[in-house]
Amino acid sequence: MHTEDSLTADLRELGVDRATTLLVHASLRSVGPVRDGSRTVVRALRGVLGPGGTLVVPTFTESNSLTSRTYIRMTRDLTGHQLLSYHENMEPFSAASTPSHGMGRLAERVRVTPGAVRSDHPQTSFAALGPRAARITSGHALNCLLGEESPLGRLYDEDAHILLLGVGFEVCSAFHLSEYRRPAPVRRRYDCRRMTDDGPRWTAFDDVDLDDSDFGELGRWLETSQPVGRGPIVRGRIGAADSRLLPLRWAVDTAAPWMAARRTVPRDESAEADRA
Repeated sequence: MHTEDSLTADLRELGVDRATTLLVHASLRSVGPVRDGSRTVVRALRGVLGPGGTLVVPTFTESNSLTSRTYIRMTRDLTGHQLLSYHENMEPFSAASTPSHGMGRLAERVRVTPGAVRSDHPQTSFAALGPRAARITSGHALNCLLGEESPLGRLYDEDAHILLLGVGFEVCSAFHLSEYRRPAPVRRRYDCRRMTDDGPRWTAFDDVDLDDSDFGELGRWLETSQPVGRGPIVRGRIGAADSRLLPLRWAVDTAAPWMAARRTVPRDESAEADRA
């Protein structure tokens, strides 16, 4: 059974104590049994970061979309009447109360922790705890899912680190910021439902056509292209979870030319929809 003390030691060994702002993607199942579960993991992370550190997690709401994988799976076999009813009954996003979807127990624990601040995007919000939380989560533009006017842009400015705790590069959201920095990125329409002062409303906006299908390949290239034991990516275990710590700014800057060189063929529009 892992404890706060044992997890704290693992986090320090990995180098998390050198980060002041930390973006975490996590699978607590990979960590193994933890006394008091996600609360203990959050306490360990905050303890290692210290009072000056800020903990950030993605609290995305993938189901609040007409193009996401979740939406397609849930509506694939519906009739026209059933689809209309499904749309009318979709829960509108509220930053104060809407749970994240598919982000894991740690993200939800941070979201509901007293003092947490959450950005107000109806599809790609982030939650944060710490002295930089308000700055990182404020001003998340509707037409900027994961770009410069999102918390990722501010995490880049803060010289944050990324902790992949028991998960792979496939879920590394920071790579999306590199997509925005490509010359003339492809854009498309997104639809979502949000709570307003006048009640639930559908909202549409145009933004970059996000694609995470090659993030795993990109991550493997990042690891193998660096000198063994001397690159920016540090690998170790937190509990039983294979984990990685890396600088966010370096990851974004290095991923951008990789994408430019390899994403030379337009994505097949008939392929499965993206996460948003």
